[in-house]
Amino acid sequence: MAKVLVVDDSATQVFQVKSMLEGHGHVVITAENGRDGVALAQQELPDMNGFQATRQPSKLGETQHIPVVIVSSKDQQTDKVWGERQGAKGYLTKPVNKTDLLGVIEGLL
Repeated sequence: MAKVLVVDDSATQVFQVKSMLEGHGHVVITAENGRDGVALAQQELPDMNGFQATRQPSKLGETQHIPVVIVSSKDQQTDKVWGERQGAKGYLTKPVNKTDLLGVIEGLL
């Protein structure tokens, strides 16, 4: 299985996603903001929103191989397109569906 970094400022969302992924054998690391999440994949960067946290790893040589999947409350097509332009390999809306989440993760492995 995979090592998955889950970044969300909602402890409830982190718990739900972590439980889904761990239930399927994935190792889950968590962070509560973009800065901490990217720092776990690289080293300290200024605090950033979800789109910025998506864009940053794809710019850095040592982290550009790491796929990013956005799980957001924003459900407009423009949000999905923007996320993909920032480097996301998948975009799901909250509340996240377990089957969809696992499908995206498995598709990236």
